[in-house]
Amino acid sequence: MDYKIVLASASPRRKELLEKIGLEFDICPSDKDEIVTSMVPSEVCVELSRQKALDVASSIKTYNETHPEITSPQDIMVIGADTIVYCDGQILGKPEDEADAKRMLGMLSDNTHEVYTGVTIVFIYKDGRAGEYSFFESTKVTCYPITEKDIDDYISSGEPMDKAGAYGIQGLFIKHVKKIDGEYANVVGLPVARLYQELKNTL
Repeated sequence: MDYKIVLASASPRRKELLEKIGLEFDICPSDKDEIVTSMVPSEVCVELSRQKALDVASSIKTYNETHPEITSPQDIMVIGADTIVYCDGQILGKPEDEADAKRMLGMLSDNTHEVYTGVTIVFIYKDGRAGEYSFFESTKVTCYPITEKDIDDYISSGEPMDKAGAYGIQGLFIKHVKKIDGEYANVVGLPVARLYQELKNTL
């Protein structure tokens, strides 16, 4: 794969997942404000992933064009991703505070929810051309009943506060997960198996 790969995310979990499939890449997170124009979860996650990827791709393209003396022509691939949790007709993002985290975890208790991750790949070719490709992956997660004490203990760990749906399946929350239907890595934050297949079919 003769591309310079850039991950448009500062998530340590996405970094680790990409490394597990043997990709070498740079990290350049987007700081663009998120704008959502849909309430359909599959559309929301793709829209947000696209905004991140295009923002980073635009900054790279601008930098290369304004610094030709220090940049060498190379095909570049920017990968943007966004994960959301969908439960009982509601999109659950990152909790605003502990009370919000408690509300979300209460919704997940003894219930099945869906985790959607949108992925957008933006290509910047050294001949000046550009292109993009997006997809999403969905995984169903069923949780055991979670007691109020378990919820309070989990929140006190600090783990839920920076995660969609107020939980990280790869951490302490795993003991509350009864069943997963779909790709596990998708719930962590990046469907790397699907991404690998898409890259094989696209490149």
